[in-house]
Amino acid sequence: MSVPASAITRIGTTAVRTTRARRAALRGGVAGNFVDQMHIFLPVTTLGPALPVLAGPSAVASSVAYVVMATLIGRPVGAMIFGPLADALGRVRTTRVAIAGTAASTGAIALLPTHQVLGVWTMVLVIMLRFLGGVFLAGEYTSAIPLAMEWSRPRHRGLVSGLVMSMSPWAQACVAFVTVGLLTVLGRGEYAVWGWRLPFAAGALASVLMLVYYSRRVVDAGTFTRVGLRADRPGLRDVLGGRWAPAFWQVFLLMSGLWLMTNMAVIVMAQRLTGDTHLGPTGVALVMGGAAVVQALVMALTGHLSTVLGRRRLLVLWSSAALVAGAPLWLWVTRGAGGLLGAGVGVAALQALTVCAYGPMGAYLTERFPTVVRATAYGTAYSLSIVVPALYPYYLPDLERVLGHEGGPAALLILGAVLVLAGTAAGPRLSAAELDADVDAVAGRAER
Repeated sequence: MSVPASAITRIGTTAVRTTRARRAALRGGVAGNFVDQMHIFLPVTTLGPALPVLAGPSAVASSVAYVVMATLIGRPVGAMIFGPLADALGRVRTTRVAIAGTAASTGAIALLPTHQVLGVWTMVLVIMLRFLGGVFLAGEYTSAIPLAMEWSRPRHRGLVSGLVMSMSPWAQACVAFVTVGLLTVLGRGEYAVWGWRLPFAAGALASVLMLVYYSRRVVDAGTFTRVGLRADRPGLRDVLGGRWAPAFWQVFLLMSGLWLMTNMAVIVMAQRLTGDTHLGPTGVALVMGGAAVVQALVMALTGHLSTVLGRRRLLVLWSSAALVAGAPLWLWVTRGAGGLLGAGVGVAALQALTVCAYGPMGAYLTERFPTVVRATAYGTAYSLSIVVPALYPYYLPDLERVLGHEGGPAALLILGAVLVLAGTAAGPRLSAAELDADVDAVAGRAER
């Protein structure tokens, strides 16, 4: 029995459309996460040199803390708001709303008057806008990353996850280099008055371009079924304390360890390079910028390796290496061994062993939950687990009084690796053979 030519044509057309839709979603996930991460790093990196003008000379230190905390609080709030919306109404629709909100909140910061005009209200508005920005940013990655994973071919999910997650260090390096370039060209005075506005305006424009892209090119994957805002649909309560609570708290434990290691290996390390090793600003920028590039490359690799080896095996191997080598690498760098070159190699190796375990996380968190609650669980686990690790400024000093200036962060690196190991061990195997299936089939096996 022959197949009519018209049927063959329809099948071919459908296949082409599916391929185009898949590529559009994957490109959107990678490029969109780069833009998201730019927005996250902009306030900390770009606002710092401008705070004497924005906040007034006497409020610089406290202003930095409040800006960081506002974003921190906004992200889990945003995940809990936008995750259920993405599960009920669609990933793409929710992503568009979140992108629009991010563009508006970042663009508004670029237009704010200085401290001389509004006084303390300038920083009040910055903090409020950063809170809103954190809410909308969480809405973006809560929707767009699961969407990219749902569109990925089974054997490519790990690689796509690694590429998406590697956008964080690329964005960090980009924002840092742009800030240094503007400071060099404009000088600190002009930069503080108006130069800092340019990266914020660029970030808002990048979000607008992503909004246009998602509106014209990206659609929800075939696995998604719109359930609407029904009262009986599964939601956050089922994720935190119901049917999917064991999976949620398992990945929450794992992610808490990753965030703890990240804060030590990136944020605290940058501070210690200045204070402990006496590197100048240029030396610190070179070390952290070079480490970010290494981090991005290795992160993409870990994503793909997790498909070849299996998710649990990769995470166990990586966190075991971090447990053994993380603290010695920290001590090597902070004691100034090897000078600038030694610091560069040490920091790059430390971040490769700790932060780069994020590579498979986009795929792993997606595969742990079915479509009906995937965005809710993904976004909440990813964002809520940030909070306790990010409060290290409150408990690290006490730890240092007991273990010493170098021992406190080293101990937290060890604790982070232990949490990742424990969280991974409590989860499913997700071997290479098990991963070679539709994402919902993998989630179903993992739940059993």
